[in-house]
Amino acid sequence: MSISVHIQQQYSGFDLDVAFDVPKGLTVLFGRSGSGKTSVINAVAGLNRACQGRIEVDGQVLSDTAAELWVPAHKRALGYVFQEGRLFPHMTVRQNLLYGHRMARGRPEIASFDQVVDLLGIGTVLARRPADLSGGEKQRVAIARALLARPRLILADEPLAALDAPRKSEILPYFERLRDEFSLPILYVTHSMAEVARLATTVVALKNGKVERVGAAADLLSDPSFTPLGPREVGAVLDAKVACHHADGLTELNANGVALLLPKLAQDVGKPVRVRVAAQDVILSREVPTGLSALNIVAGQVCSVRSGGGPGAIVALETAAGRILARVTRRSATALGLVEGTCCYAVIKSVSVAPQDIGAG
Repeated sequence: MSISVHIQQQYSGFDLDVAFDVPKGLTVLFGRSGSGKTSVINAVAGLNRACQGRIEVDGQVLSDTAAELWVPAHKRALGYVFQEGRLFPHMTVRQNLLYGHRMARGRPEIASFDQVVDLLGIGTVLARRPADLSGGEKQRVAIARALLARPRLILADEPLAALDAPRKSEILPYFERLRDEFSLPILYVTHSMAEVARLATTVVALKNGKVERVGAAADLLSDPSFTPLGPREVGAVLDAKVACHHADGLTELNANGVALLLPKLAQDVGKPVRVRVAAQDVILSREVPTGLSALNIVAGQVCSVRSGGGPGAIVALETAAGRILARVTRRSATALGLVEGTCCYAVIKSVSVAPQDIGAG
């Protein structure tokens, strides 16, 4: 295991008791505000010494209260990306980057200064000071600084929370590149389901200071019982490849032999993508639908129907493209006779899949 965290701490009205072991990749600490996400990441960073327990990253023990071992924060070789860039305001971007680079002398280099600048696309802002940067530029510089610190682990505490939607869309691809191009584990805090779907390889779901679920992102998001933010946020993730770009502005994906049409994507033909399909955007039919404007009709078989306390139900459908979830009323599920084993069709509007729900595979 790449990251092992077993910690406990008592707060006023809140007990933190968290234990998880996860492999390399991008692990998301996920949950509502107040669930304990930032407390965990600060304990890993060494910013909270009050936590009892043991933390290990890639074979290196960072803290173990039973053995009276504590590695100070500045010696943990971690890169931290905060909600705000937290750059030195009196330094230029270049000076901010070189400061972290100098502090990491003696540790193996992950990438050169020029490689990191190119990766984050910040070559044109090196001479500027933080006050002259946009929010997205500040976060790209903060990511670059964390990478140049030659870390054994990158910590990101809701790094997109302070950005508007366009800036979030600008930054997400850079975290995808960090995940895919470096063998660095990343511990990423968020309460955004879209960020989980795009970025996570593993999810640690927290609730009231406890671990609720741990598992591969694709498995958890396709589980109809996994509703940490309520049924409106439920949605499964499909893995696909870009098959072609059509002249009318649509991109065709190949999801294990199933064609899906979406508004034009920036990814090149052949590139893998992850597509989150929100359950509330899926319509079910017992017969092959005709005369519809929706372009994506996927055949499948019901594997479960989960009813909640209200009038709704989540139907899980196994298809050749992968598992698809649909949020319907219990009345509709009954009228259609939807039970395990029922054959039906999932109808997905092309334009219902938001750009932020599509990322690199």
